Amino acid sequence: MEFWQGFAASTGGDGPFTDRYPAAMPDGTRLVLPLRDYGEIAVAGFIANQAAIAVARRIGSWMAAAARDIGAEVVVGLPTLGQVFAPQVAEALGHANWVAPGWSRKRWYDEALSVPASSSTAPAERRLWIDPRIVHRLAGRRVLLVDDVISTGSSALAGVALLERAGVRPVALLLAMAQGDRWRAGWPADIPVRAAFATPIFMRAPGGWLPRPGSAPAETLTWKDAA
Repeated sequence: MEFWQGFAASTGGDGPFTDRYPAAMPDGTRLVLPLRDYGEIAVAGFIANQAAIAVARRIGSWMAAAARDIGAEVVVGLPTLGQVFAPQVAEALGHANWVAPGWSRKRWYDEALSVPASSSTAPAERRLWIDPRIVHRLAGRRVLLVDDVISTGSSALAGVALLERAGVRPVALLLAMAQGDRWRAGWPADIPVRAAFATPIFMRAPGGWLPRPGSAPAETLTWKDAA
Protein backbone atom coordinates (compact mmCIF):
# COMPACT_ATOMS: atom_id res chain seq x y z
CA MET A 1 0.00 0.00 0.00
CA GLU A 2 1.19 3.52 -0.79
CA PHE A 3 1.88 5.49 2.38
CA TRP A 4 -1.01 7.37 4.08
CA GLN A 5 -3.55 6.59 1.37
CA GLY A 6 -5.78 4.34 3.45
CA PHE A 7 -6.26 2.58 6.77
CA ALA A 8 -5.32 -1.08 7.15
CA ALA A 9 -6.52 -3.86 9.41
CA SER A 10 -4.97 -3.98 12.88
CA THR A 11 -2.21 -6.51 12.21
CA GLY A 12 1.57 -6.60 12.11
CA GLY A 13 2.23 -4.24 14.97
CA ASP A 14 4.98 -6.12 16.85
CA GLY A 15 8.09 -5.84 14.67
CA PRO A 16 10.94 -5.79 14.06
CA PHE A 17 10.22 -3.28 11.30
CA THR A 18 12.34 -2.51 8.27
CA ASP A 19 11.14 0.45 6.19
CA ARG A 20 7.60 1.00 7.49
CA TYR A 21 5.50 1.02 10.65
CA PRO A 22 1.75 0.32 11.01
CA ALA A 23 0.74 3.08 13.47
CA ALA A 24 -2.30 2.35 15.64
CA MET A 25 -5.30 4.62 15.12
CA PRO A 26 -8.02 5.45 17.67
CA ASP A 27 -10.54 3.15 15.93
CA GLY A 28 -8.22 0.11 16.00
CA THR A 29 -7.05 0.36 12.40
CA ARG A 30 -3.47 1.03 11.29
CA LEU A 31 -1.94 3.74 9.13
CA VAL A 32 1.24 2.55 7.41
CA LEU A 33 4.02 5.13 7.75
CA PRO A 34 7.60 5.14 6.40
CA LEU A 35 10.46 4.72 8.85
CA ARG A 36 13.16 7.39 8.58
CA ASP A 37 16.64 6.21 9.51
CA TYR A 38 18.40 8.87 11.60
CA GLY A 39 21.44 6.67 12.34
CA GLU A 40 21.14 5.52 15.94
CA ILE A 41 17.36 5.91 15.93
CA ALA A 42 14.49 5.90 13.45
CA VAL A 43 11.16 7.69 13.48
CA ALA A 44 7.86 7.17 11.70
CA GLY A 45 7.10 9.93 9.22
CA PHE A 46 3.77 11.46 8.27
CA ILE A 47 3.28 14.06 5.51
CA ALA A 48 -0.24 15.39 5.82
CA ASN A 49 -0.52 17.10 2.45
CA GLN A 50 0.36 13.84 0.69
CA ALA A 51 -2.34 11.88 2.52
CA ALA A 52 -5.55 10.79 0.85
CA ILE A 53 -8.34 13.29 1.44
CA ALA A 54 -10.39 10.68 3.32
CA VAL A 55 -7.41 9.86 5.56
CA ALA A 56 -6.75 13.51 6.40
CA ARG A 57 -10.45 14.08 7.05
CA ARG A 58 -10.65 11.13 9.44
CA ILE A 59 -7.52 12.19 11.34
CA GLY A 60 -8.90 15.72 11.53
CA SER A 61 -12.11 14.40 13.07
CA TRP A 62 -10.13 12.55 15.76
CA MET A 63 -8.18 15.71 16.46
CA ALA A 64 -11.35 17.78 16.82
CA ALA A 65 -12.87 15.18 19.15
CA ALA A 66 -9.73 15.22 21.29
CA ALA A 67 -9.92 19.01 21.60
CA ARG A 68 -13.64 19.45 22.12
CA ASP A 69 -13.48 19.75 25.92
CA ILE A 70 -10.78 22.44 25.82
CA GLY A 71 -13.22 25.23 25.01
CA ALA A 72 -11.05 26.82 22.34
CA GLU A 73 -12.37 30.07 20.87
CA VAL A 74 -9.77 30.42 18.09
CA VAL A 75 -7.77 27.84 16.14
CA VAL A 76 -4.27 28.78 14.94
CA GLY A 77 -2.78 26.44 12.33
CA LEU A 78 1.01 26.29 11.99
CA PRO A 79 2.45 26.23 8.48
CA THR A 80 2.77 24.29 6.45
CA LEU A 81 1.23 20.95 7.34
CA GLY A 82 -0.68 22.00 10.45
CA GLN A 83 -2.82 23.98 8.04
CA VAL A 84 -4.11 20.75 6.50
CA PHE A 85 -5.97 20.15 9.77
CA ALA A 86 -6.61 23.59 11.29
CA PRO A 87 -9.64 24.48 9.12
CA GLN A 88 -11.13 21.02 9.70
CA VAL A 89 -10.73 21.35 13.45
CA ALA A 90 -12.06 24.91 13.49
CA GLU A 91 -15.14 23.94 11.50
CA ALA A 92 -15.80 20.88 13.68
CA LEU A 93 -15.59 23.10 16.78
CA GLY A 94 -18.18 25.48 15.31
CA HIS A 95 -15.84 28.33 14.39
CA ALA A 96 -16.42 30.63 11.42
CA ASN A 97 -12.72 31.12 10.69
CA TRP A 98 -9.20 30.29 11.83
CA VAL A 99 -5.83 32.02 11.96
CA ALA A 100 -2.99 31.08 9.60
CA PRO A 101 0.59 32.25 10.29
CA GLY A 102 2.94 31.90 7.35
CA TRP A 103 6.55 31.75 6.19
CA SER A 104 6.46 34.72 3.83
CA ARG A 105 6.42 38.38 4.80
CA LYS A 106 3.77 40.55 3.16
CA ARG A 107 4.47 44.27 2.68
CA TRP A 108 2.37 45.35 5.64
CA TYR A 109 3.74 42.79 8.14
CA ASP A 110 5.48 43.92 11.32
CA GLU A 111 8.77 42.24 12.27
CA ALA A 112 7.69 42.44 15.91
CA LEU A 113 5.02 39.85 15.00
CA SER A 114 7.52 37.25 13.80
CA VAL A 115 9.92 34.70 15.34
CA PRO A 116 12.73 32.47 14.07
CA ALA A 117 11.72 28.86 13.51
CA SER A 118 13.14 25.50 12.46
CA SER A 119 12.10 21.85 12.67
CA SER A 120 13.64 18.38 12.71
CA THR A 121 12.77 17.87 9.02
CA ALA A 122 13.59 21.46 7.93
CA PRO A 123 16.52 22.51 10.17
CA ALA A 124 17.44 25.70 8.28
CA GLU A 125 16.22 28.71 10.25
CA ARG A 126 13.47 30.86 8.76
CA ARG A 127 10.88 33.26 10.18
CA LEU A 128 7.30 32.62 11.16
CA TRP A 129 4.95 35.57 10.64
CA ILE A 130 1.41 36.53 11.58
CA ASP A 131 -0.65 39.15 9.80
CA PRO A 132 -1.10 42.21 12.08
CA ARG A 133 -4.53 42.77 10.51
CA ILE A 134 -5.93 39.61 12.11
CA VAL A 135 -4.17 39.69 15.49
CA HIS A 136 -7.33 41.18 16.98
CA ARG A 137 -9.00 37.77 16.57
CA LEU A 138 -6.69 36.41 19.28
CA ALA A 139 -7.00 39.09 21.95
CA GLY A 140 -8.39 37.78 25.23
CA ARG A 141 -9.49 34.49 23.70
CA ARG A 142 -8.74 30.81 24.32
CA VAL A 143 -6.37 29.88 21.50
CA LEU A 144 -5.76 26.32 20.31
CA LEU A 145 -2.48 25.79 18.45
CA VAL A 146 -2.66 23.11 15.73
CA ASP A 147 0.19 21.33 13.98
CA ASP A 148 0.64 18.06 12.12
CA VAL A 149 3.49 16.38 14.03
CA ILE A 150 5.62 17.13 17.07
CA SER A 151 9.10 15.59 17.07
CA THR A 152 11.75 17.68 18.83
CA GLY A 153 9.21 20.40 19.63
CA SER A 154 11.13 23.23 17.94
CA SER A 155 8.46 24.27 15.44
CA ALA A 156 5.63 24.08 17.97
CA LEU A 157 7.67 26.16 20.43
CA ALA A 158 8.12 28.75 17.68
CA GLY A 159 4.34 28.81 17.37
CA VAL A 160 4.01 29.42 21.11
CA ALA A 161 6.58 32.23 20.89
CA LEU A 162 4.74 33.83 17.97
CA LEU A 163 1.45 33.80 19.88
CA GLU A 164 3.20 35.39 22.85
CA ARG A 165 4.37 38.16 20.50
CA ALA A 166 0.67 38.64 19.72
CA GLY A 167 -0.17 38.81 23.43
CA VAL A 168 -1.68 35.36 24.01
CA ARG A 169 -0.62 31.95 25.28
CA PRO A 170 -2.25 28.85 23.78
CA VAL A 171 -4.50 26.77 26.02
CA ALA A 172 -3.33 23.55 24.30
CA LEU A 173 -1.38 22.10 21.40
CA LEU A 174 -3.34 19.78 19.11
CA LEU A 175 -1.58 17.38 16.72
CA ALA A 176 -2.22 14.65 14.23
CA MET A 177 0.81 12.65 15.49
CA ALA A 178 3.10 12.84 18.51
CA GLN A 179 6.39 11.39 17.27
CA GLY A 180 8.29 9.86 20.15
CA ASP A 181 9.20 11.65 23.37
CA ARG A 182 12.11 13.95 22.43
CA TRP A 183 9.88 17.04 22.61
CA ARG A 184 8.84 16.49 26.22
CA ALA A 185 11.98 17.81 27.92
CA GLY A 186 11.53 21.38 26.71
CA TRP A 187 7.77 21.56 26.46
CA PRO A 188 5.94 24.04 28.77
CA ALA A 189 4.11 22.24 31.57
CA ASP A 190 1.13 24.60 31.38
CA ILE A 191 0.29 23.78 27.73
CA PRO A 192 -1.35 20.33 27.43
CA VAL A 193 -0.71 18.23 24.33
CA ARG A 194 -3.47 16.34 22.53
CA ALA A 195 -3.03 14.13 19.45
CA ALA A 196 -4.99 11.76 17.25
CA PHE A 197 -2.21 9.15 17.49
CA ALA A 198 1.35 8.62 18.70
CA THR A 199 4.37 6.74 17.38
CA PRO A 200 7.52 5.70 19.27
CA ILE A 201 11.19 6.28 18.69
CA PHE A 202 12.77 3.16 17.19
CA MET A 203 16.08 1.53 18.11
CA ARG A 204 18.15 -0.84 16.02
CA ALA A 205 17.49 -4.55 16.49
CA PRO A 206 18.26 -7.77 14.60
CA GLY A 207 16.19 -7.65 11.43
CA GLY A 208 15.36 -3.95 11.57
CA TRP A 209 13.93 -1.59 14.20
CA LEU A 210 11.97 -2.02 17.41
CA PRO A 211 10.07 0.63 19.40
CA ARG A 212 12.05 2.03 22.31
CA PRO A 213 10.07 1.27 25.48
CA GLY A 214 8.22 4.25 26.87
CA SER A 215 8.96 6.54 23.92
CA ALA A 216 5.34 7.00 22.78
CA PRO A 217 3.93 9.29 25.49
CA ALA A 218 0.33 8.12 25.44
CA GLU A 219 -0.31 9.57 28.90
CA THR A 220 -0.07 13.10 27.51
CA LEU A 221 -2.64 12.46 24.79
CA THR A 222 -6.39 12.21 24.54
CA TRP A 223 -7.67 9.73 21.99
CA LYS A 224 -11.40 9.95 21.36
CA ASP A 225 -13.35 8.61 18.44
CA ALA A 226 -15.43 11.16 16.58
CA ALA A 227 -19.11 10.52 16.03
